[in-house]
Amino acid sequence: MNEVLLSKDVLVYLFSESILFALLFIAFILSIKIYLKWDFNSFSPMQFKLEQESYLVTTIAFFIFIIKFFLLLYFAFTVDNLSILVVGAMCGAGVIEANSYGSYLLVLKLFILFGLTLWFYLNHYDINSKNYQWFKEKSALFILLFIFIIAEIYFDFSYFTNINTHQTVSCCSSLFGQLEGTNPLPFGLNNITLLILFYLLFIMIILTLLLNQTHLYILSNLLFLYIAYYALVYFFGTYIYQIPTHKCPFCMLQKEYHYIGYALWFSLFIGSFIGINGAISSLWLKEKTSFKSKQIVIGLLGFFVVVCSSYLLIYYFKNGVWL
Repeated sequence: MNEVLLSKDVLVYLFSESILFALLFIAFILSIKIYLKWDFNSFSPMQFKLEQESYLVTTIAFFIFIIKFFLLLYFAFTVDNLSILVVGAMCGAGVIEANSYGSYLLVLKLFILFGLTLWFYLNHYDINSKNYQWFKEKSALFILLFIFIIAEIYFDFSYFTNINTHQTVSCCSSLFGQLEGTNPLPFGLNNITLLILFYLLFIMIILTLLLNQTHLYILSNLLFLYIAYYALVYFFGTYIYQIPTHKCPFCMLQKEYHYIGYALWFSLFIGSFIGINGAISSLWLKEKTSFKSKQIVIGLLGFFVVVCSSYLLIYYFKNGVWL
């Protein structure tokens, strides 16, 4: 039997995803029925039954989607723990690359996370509107998300059942290091220009948010997410590890670094996704983004920027030099 499947973390993860998938499948079948037959202007017994079923679907989706946010963190934790079983892996980076499914699965999970955030916005606007104005839009998005969740459950099982613990994988140093002196940063940037862009884009997010420049706000969030990834992996991460050559997005998830990676990656992705989807939904539904939503975005991204910067400053004050 595959040694990976004997891991308690893997079994708990796959069992949890399977249970959630079964519940979502029930909600999916009901959603199709509701989407096709929904007519809020009707007072028929069928419409009354559909409204009752819609409450069930929304409740199932709402709570399961919240759980899936935490399961993504548990997935990262599980993959990182498997590094002790896979030859050559120092952390989750090598384990993710242990077969052809890993990278696709990780990207798919982030895409689903993005879609779930948009669903939460649509659900919020829908339950607070008159006559459930956006119920069909919300249901259509749920149906679309479920199709991607089918792919996710397939990749989950394919990934974990195809990890060969006896085959050597690449370590994070070879995956994220500067091979043969090549510059891994986008657009040929160096560390200085990368940092300037990092802080300028964060300031631009705040300004466009406060000034209600929605299109620029979306663009700023997308660019910040892209640049922040490289800034964390190739610059701020070296201060977390306190080694200038150690560049990895996974090692910071480990106990030696106080699991700070979970807080940083969570705040970056959730903050960016809330910001982008809040703006998209406001344009789509022609609704104003709530002040609370703006506070959450600034809070999460501000936390990310402050914590990253603190590692940089603390290292300098302790050692009097930069890495």
